[in-house]
Amino acid sequence: MPKNISPLDIGSVYSVLKKEFALHRVPVVDLIELQTKDPFKVLVATILSARTKDDVTAAASRRLFSAIRNLDDLDVVSRLRLEKLIFPVGFYRTKAKHLKQLPAALHALFRGVIPSTIDELVQLPGVGRKTANLVVAVAFGKPAICVDVHVHRICNRLGYINTKTPFETEMKLRRILPRRMWLMINSYLVSFGQHRCLPVNPRCDSCPLVRYCNRIGVHTKFAPKSFL
Repeated sequence: MPKNISPLDIGSVYSVLKKEFALHRVPVVDLIELQTKDPFKVLVATILSARTKDDVTAAASRRLFSAIRNLDDLDVVSRLRLEKLIFPVGFYRTKAKHLKQLPAALHALFRGVIPSTIDELVQLPGVGRKTANLVVAVAFGKPAICVDVHVHRICNRLGYINTKTPFETEMKLRRILPRRMWLMINSYLVSFGQHRCLPVNPRCDSCPLVRYCNRIGVHTKFAPKSFL
């Protein structure tokens, strides 16, 4: 840890994040799991969500799942139809290509069953470590640490870790973050990053974590009210 950085009280931070989470909308992938309890739909929605805002992902997921209910439906739909259903999610053409490849890959590798481990999931088209971790945590309720831009940014901003890449962040958090926090840390930090700890001009003036945060690399027009 860099010099002059106060050790972070991660237990207190986690408690605050949990309370904040209850005040905001549930992230779209969590919401789809709550509504469907379907690992297939959680996986597909997670693929769609990469580099895409939640509102866009939610709308695209509704359109897609009105036409595609399961793996067999996905197998017969055309790639062009998929593109139209999921547009305008980020990289929609690439995602449509990966979704179209998904049924064959799942049948060949896992007999058509959505796997529940990271090492298995990353063998699927369009699934990297971030997606795999989120599916493991959300769809299967197993401890996993999904590191997206929010998790990477906020953990470094807090001064809890000092890492350069999301992969480094995942590996570091696996070593130091209490295991009881793994399951929800992504959902809590994504929600917090969307509503409070923004990439530019984070709302430090009204942030409930201000007394704990080391504000590493923060340059904002919103000054914190107090660190006391």
